[in-house]
Amino acid sequence: MKAIQLFSEEYLQQCRGMTPDQVVKFLDDFRRLHGNRPARSKLISMKVPEDLLNTFKARAKMINMPYQTQIKTLMKAWVLKPACKSDDISN
Repeated sequence: MKAIQLFSEEYLQQCRGMTPDQVVKFLDDFRRLHGNRPARSKLISMKVPEDLLNTFKARAKMINMPYQTQIKTLMKAWVLKPACKSDDISN
């Protein structure tokens, strides 16, 4: 169960009176305080054709990158790119 954070009316009024520079400073301080935590990882299991996996591992080795790191890099790039119809490769 997630905790619910309640704010006093006094605190909310104080926040409403913040200048844009104060808001930016607060957000930057918050990011520096909490933003350096590594994202939690989830162990997954998936079946991949052996020849595809072997080729992928070989190509990753050619660029001196662990193949699992390369998988995560490709996943992140795909997720961050704007979605488009051509992403559907199921055909």
